[in-house]
Amino acid sequence: MISFALIALAALVPSLDASQVAPGVFLVRGVFSPGSQPDGNTVVFRAPGGLIVIDTGRHPEHTRRIVEFAICEGRPVAAIVNTHWHLDHVGGNGLLRGRFPGARVFASDAIREARTGFLASYRRQLEEMVKTTPDAARRDALRAELGLIDRGATLEPDEVIARPGRRTLAGLVVEVGLETRAVTAGDVWLFDPRTKVLVAGDLVTLPAPLLDTACPARWSESLERLSRVGFKLLVPGHGEPMTRAGFETYRAGFTHLLACGASDQPAENCTSGWLRDVSTLVPEKAQPFARSLMDHYVGLLRSDPAKIARLCGE
Repeated sequence: MISFALIALAALVPSLDASQVAPGVFLVRGVFSPGSQPDGNTVVFRAPGGLIVIDTGRHPEHTRRIVEFAICEGRPVAAIVNTHWHLDHVGGNGLLRGRFPGARVFASDAIREARTGFLASYRRQLEEMVKTTPDAARRDALRAELGLIDRGATLEPDEVIARPGRRTLAGLVVEVGLETRAVTAGDVWLFDPRTKVLVAGDLVTLPAPLLDTACPARWSESLERLSRVGFKLLVPGHGEPMTRAGFETYRAGFTHLLACGASDQPAENCTSGWLRDVSTLVPEKAQPFARSLMDHYVGLLRSDPAKIARLCGE
């Protein structure tokens, strides 16, 4: 049984920026703040055959924290699960594979489509931005993004998750889910029946849902399916872990957001409604950032119906 007192205290692993959120389950928090590209959350499970790492971050600094954790544990990384192909969740695959050559990467095959579609387009944008950006530090950050995309096949899985079901990873039996055409063309989640921890990837994100590559209606259906999983603690792709009550708050807010986005209400009403609905999940200091994100994403919901239809596979 999970000790929620332990969760509340977020027991810090000695000398490392990793918190134990349940027995044998650790969170390496990603950074998501204005003005920089984010890192997604990383969740690490102790398993009989080593460590299971779920998502590897974008920046080397984040991935090195995973390596340091493994060294502190005295266990190798045996399995890597990528919840989806966004760079802030797969960018560290190459570094971890180099450090732990026996690790196997599990993910959907959606990154293969993304490499010739979204990521190829993003790469062209980055090249143009490098040419026109006067600030040297900013150019370096853009080149780092290009470097991630150019790692190519190192970002892809060794084993494709093509259907949901029970799997044994590094000797640990887990439930693996697969959602299609939700946040991306293929989103993986993982549930540990032993600790009742659900790792949701970007199917749940705070302080706002990240709709750039999403099919909103299918995403909503995925949240309904997640609600039927017997979890006690959910770790989102970005933001702090939440209880089932917190997840239901998030899901209700998401439902209201889509309804507002489809209406003729002013965009500000949709943004304010989201912030009101999830006020217990978004700290006051994060509200301005959340508002800026929501102003963008409400516009995205309304700006290009054809693009959303394509993302939904229509």
